[in-house]
Amino acid sequence: MTGVAAPRTANPLSLASGVLPEFGAATVIAAARAAGFDAAGIWVEPGEWSAGDTREARAALAATGLPLLDVEVIWIKPDSRIDDHRKVIDVGADLGAANVLCVSSDPDPDATAAKLAALCRHAEGSGMRVALEFGIFTAVKDLAQASAIVAAVAHPLAAILIDPIHVDRSGTSLAQIAALDPRLLPYAQFCDARATRPDPADFDAVITDAIDLREHCGAGSLPLAAMLAALPAGVPLSIELRSKALREAHPDPVVRACAVAAATRAWFDAQGAG
Repeated sequence: MTGVAAPRTANPLSLASGVLPEFGAATVIAAARAAGFDAAGIWVEPGEWSAGDTREARAALAATGLPLLDVEVIWIKPDSRIDDHRKVIDVGADLGAANVLCVSSDPDPDATAAKLAALCRHAEGSGMRVALEFGIFTAVKDLAQASAIVAAVAHPLAAILIDPIHVDRSGTSLAQIAALDPRLLPYAQFCDARATRPDPADFDAVITDAIDLREHCGAGSLPLAAMLAALPAGVPLSIELRSKALREAHPDPVVRACAVAAATRAWFDAQGAG
């Protein structure tokens, strides 16, 4: 297949790597196409990623005709290696990714800004956007902090990534999202979540909430319709549905991707956006 059908929603939908965390990039890409997603996202572990992985991912993209919405994750830490971060960008650039996801656990916001600026400069050859994700599990807790860091970076490739569960858990308001310059939001993540919030002081509970307890769109309690309205019109959405229940119910990658696609499109249809 050499082309991709036009998106069936106003927002192109991408299968996030986190839906299939136990599978490699080529499998994620193939599952995304089988489930009718408009794009895919992949996980790049810099210490393990090989030239063979790049070849397999490139072949999967060519066979499916899907674009690569993002690669993840660059995790900035006080002692992290810049070469590892650059490798994630290089892999993404080699595969034509539009964005690279970045989080920071560096407690010094100035250091985070300096490292993010260096990553943006490294991405200049490809034009890949470097999207900083905030969340209470990182040192960049909310949208206000992320915005301040991206403003300090002052680079056209620096961006902000919105994830509904992190918006809710951090106390970020929809008004804050709507007030952002749309150019700072090249894409966003999307999912639902339960109303019960973890104790921000309990790191294990916060991580479990983020990687095991997400819900299909419409199955949880987040104000997704209002959140979608606060985002730029037509922004691509990476469906980031990390769920232990989903992994256990659907061990097959294609079946799981299809379940996520069906539930997501049903929610969009219910909003009149399908």
